[in-house]
Formats: sequence, structure tokens, C-alpha cells
Amino acid sequence: MKEIVSTKEMLFNAMKKGYAVPAFNIHNLETIQSVLETAAKLGSPVILAGTPSTIEYAGGDYIVAIAQAAVKKYDIPIAIHLDHFEDPKEIIKYLDMGFKSCMIDASLESFEENIRITKDVIKYAHGLGATVEAELGRLGGQEDNIVVDDENAAYTDPKSAVEFVERTGIDSLAVAIGTAHGLYKGEPKLDVERLKIIRKLISIPLVLHGASDVPDEMVKRTIEYGINKVNVATDLKIPFANAIKKYFNEHPDANDPRKYLTPAKKTMMEVVRHKIEVCGSASRV
Repeated sequence: MKEIVSTKEMLFNAMKKGYAVPAFNIHNLETIQSVLETAAKLGSPVILAGTPSTIEYAGGDYIVAIAQAAVKKYDIPIAIHLDHFEDPKEIIKYLDMGFKSCMIDASLESFEENIRITKDVIKYAHGLGATVEAELGRLGGQEDNIVVDDENAAYTDPKSAVEFVERTGIDSLAVAIGTAHGLYKGEPKLDVERLKIIRKLISIPLVLHGASDVPDEMVKRTIEYGINKVNVATDLKIPFANAIKKYFNEHPDANDPRKYLTPAKKTMMEVVRHKIEVCGSASRV
């Protein structure tokens, strides 16, 4: 029987073969359908990610049930991922529900506290066969309720990254190399030289957060230099919302969700297809 998978195998495959697995932030049935239908057509492994407020909004049990239905329908690896969770108790609750991948975000804590919290989550998650991602360094911008201004954004230190990986035993590491959550005020400047160094020193998959609004060639370059998972959120939400707005502008008396959500899904599917092509994950199953 096919099951929801952890991100372990798919990310190590990506690391070995030089591509990245896209992690798409979803919010409801329609966004999940948009991602999975497109990934299945392209033969791409895929990660459905949800922040704490998204999981609370949609219901963790509903997301697990939808994913379980999807793995029976589609012949691709599907992982559901807890994104930017700060509370270990919440992670444990959703891992017990059936999630097999999580990110513990203690990046705002001290280095030692980040290690302690991450190790506690890993001990529980690994006991269930789930994978754990952690972050070292701080991305600017806002993700859910986590806000980091430009002044407090910090790059990942390569030597600290080595120590962090060795002491925690994490499965993947989110690195801060100049990306930010949300839209950029100007063109992002990514420190790919820092990424190169981290890649040479660390033997686990590396994650790029804040990939929305980053030029395609820049994302491809980070993948070339060692990124194996690319998170996409804002680039999905804006076109989805705009398609709904456009439909209501053209049909002000509309009230059937099937009518106004269909163009939104089609628009999101186009974005998902493009992101899969940028990541190079098509035909990788």
C-alpha cells in the first residue's frame, strides 16, 4: 500500500542528482489539487507545506486525509511538511496525526538553545520515521507570525552550520544566504559563495526558503551550488487570488465556488509547472 512519505529519500535523491524538490505552501483542497495534479503530470516528487496558521485553518487531520487519498491516486512521492513551526508540542501533535516531515524553527533563539530544541524534536520525529528540517541564520521578511526585519536578518555561518548539523543530527538544513519571505523591495542579492562553502562542508540536503519573487536563473544557480529543496509560497498565493478577483470583476453576480475557483486552480497549476521546471524535478520518480 502506498503511503505518505518523509522527505528523506526524495531530498537525498535530489542531492545526488543535482536538482531540487519544490515545497509548495498549500491552504485548502483546491491548492492541494493544483499542486498534485501538476506534479503527477510532470512526474515530480513533491512536498505540500503548511505553516502553523495554515494547518490550524485547514485542519491537520483534513490535510492528512487528502494526502492519503492522493497517494492512492498519483504515482509520485508525496510528503506533507510542517513549515516554520516554533512549538515542539504542536509538531508532536501533527506528527502523531500522520505528517512525516517537519521544520522546527528555533532560528530566533541562541545557537545553543536552537540545538537543544532541535534535538528534542528530532528524538521524537525519528522515532516515528519522520524527518526534521531546521534553520540556522535568519531570513528577513515575514512567514506566518515570524517577522524578521532587515537589520536582524543574518546569514548562515558555514562553521556554525557544521557544528549544528553534527550536534543535532538533522535531516536537512535551511540556510540564510540573502533570500527573504514575501516580495522583495528590489532584486535579491544572494551569497552563492557562502552556499558553495556550506555545500562542501555539509553532507545533508540544503533548503532555500523565500524563493518566491527570486529570478529563475538565480534559483537555478542556487540549485547548481547545492540547494535541494526550494520553498514556494507567495508566488502561488498572488496569482490564485488575482484569478478570483478577475473572475468576480467579470462576473459580479457569481456565487458558485466551482466557477470562481476553477480559474484560480488553473492559474496556480501554471505556476506550479513553471517552478517544477526551474527546480529540475520533472521525470525524477
